[in-house]
Amino acid sequence: MTQASIAPGAFTAARTTERLDALIADVREAVGRGLPPDLTAYLVGERLAPHLGAADLLTAEQRESDPARYRQHLLHAEHDGSFSVVALVWLPGQGTSVHDHVSWCTTGVHEGQERERRYRLVPAAGADGTARLVATADVVNAQGEFCGFAPPGDIHRVWNAGPSAAISLHVYGADISRLGTSVRRVYDLPADR
Repeated sequence: MTQASIAPGAFTAARTTERLDALIADVREAVGRGLPPDLTAYLVGERLAPHLGAADLLTAEQRESDPARYRQHLLHAEHDGSFSVVALVWLPGQGTSVHDHVSWCTTGVHEGQERERRYRLVPAAGADGTARLVATADVVNAQGEFCGFAPPGDIHRVWNAGPSAAISLHVYGADISRLGTSVRRVYDLPADR
């Protein structure tokens, strides 16, 4: 397992739309309830869902891709560090490594679809002493769908297996502008599939 890092400048500056401002206010209200992480992630998803697919949510710049890797656009970081909103733009075939997160996370597909493989970490056992990952679910998240999770139990990888670009919104329970990433660890371990 390795620590993940994001290159300086990997996040783009945010310019908001009226709809994005409304989404941020909705997320602020849900996060402000001070509920446990799993419940907060679900409530944030309920607030996110009505905005997914709306043409007026993102600016043209916030929809821009990168031919080399998926692109992250930081849309908002709450002043008290309690949450951040990021748009990820995925070209066909682009994806993440297997990773987990520093906080709860809610993901909603704005355009296209994302594929996700979730894993469980099996501790080292036996003569070789190597931990391994076991796939627990394969999920296809289509436009308008959301999911939420919180550590532990948030190991996964995500990719765009579709024929066109995909855009998803990710809300993290941390200040991604200060941390530079939402990833806690990248897993370079054997996986069963």
